[in-house]
Amino acid sequence: MKPHDRTLLDAAARGDEDAVRAALAAGAAVDARDERLRTALLLAVLGDHTAAAAALLAAGADPDAPDARADTPWLVTGVTGGVRTMRALLAAGPDLRRLNRFGGTSLIPAAERGHTGYVRAVLAESSIEVDHVNRLGWTALLEAVILGDGGPRHEETVALLLAAGADPALADREGVTAYEHAVRRGFGGIARLLRPATEPGAGR
Repeated sequence: MKPHDRTLLDAAARGDEDAVRAALAAGAAVDARDERLRTALLLAVLGDHTAAAAALLAAGADPDAPDARADTPWLVTGVTGGVRTMRALLAAGPDLRRLNRFGGTSLIPAAERGHTGYVRAVLAESSIEVDHVNRLGWTALLEAVILGDGGPRHEETVALLLAAGADPALADREGVTAYEHAVRRGFGGIARLLRPATEPGAGR
């Protein structure tokens, strides 16, 4: 690896915007990769370093460049939940259909982690598919219930997904709906949001 490329990667990882710009000016390749095929932009996004990411994007960094695990800068915004960084990458025109190693979009890990600000913003500001099904057979709604903790953040996430048109009738591979998962896990607030209209107490 060329010295300037290493300098760029290190600067991006620690979020040093000035050092990123200096490395680029010195001749570093904007999409240089480390040993795990992570670009400087991906490293900046992993740390939610918006300014460094913006500098790389302005220099032409690819928001869809995959690493060895099929993570891309855009997909990782859903993992970190950084709204400002997400908006910076969204302005660069990422492929919203690009999938991670689990076959999911950026919305699904954001829903799993209860990143409510991210979920709200990406649903309102992009055309991301709300009911995309990953390789596990889960939508963002299902993942928010199955892997969430049932607390306020996940309850709000479920509400945001439903408001954006998520279909609560979509079941997992075993035919279990998000409502049924919520009931099984004792998530009363989420179950009330998801309760089918035909169930006793619906709408309460």
